[in-house]
Amino acid sequence: MPLHGTEFLVLIVLAFIILGPKQLPEYAAKLARFIVRLRRMANDAKVQLKEQMGPEYDDLDWRQYDPRQYDPRRIVKQALMEPLEDAFSIDDKPAKGAAAVGAAAAAAGAVAASGAAADPSGAALAGTPWDREAT
Repeated sequence: MPLHGTEFLVLIVLAFIILGPKQLPEYAAKLARFIVRLRRMANDAKVQLKEQMGPEYDDLDWRQYDPRQYDPRRIVKQALMEPLEDAFSIDDKPAKGAAAVGAAAAAAGAVAASGAAADPSGAALAGTPWDREAT
């Protein structure tokens, strides 16, 4: 939010009224020293970041971190358009072998512990898992 000329003049008049003519130069000098220190800290942080990141610092697109660039509608649209990374697929066939049997038994035990239905062979039935504590 930029500070316009009239707003700046109102702030100066207010400061003059509140602080008085004797204290105003003192507080103006304190404000100037604070601004100089703040700029120095920001510049030191920038130099330190540049040293720590090395050549990767130049490759960064700093505009993407500008809070004015964030548009919630665009962020939601991008999130909805991204392809889902399937952790599992419904069409997956169980692997054969002893390791697969042990993994299937462990999965069936986890499914049974979560409250989902399992058939007598220990395999989980298709459907929505049921969480008794959540309902």
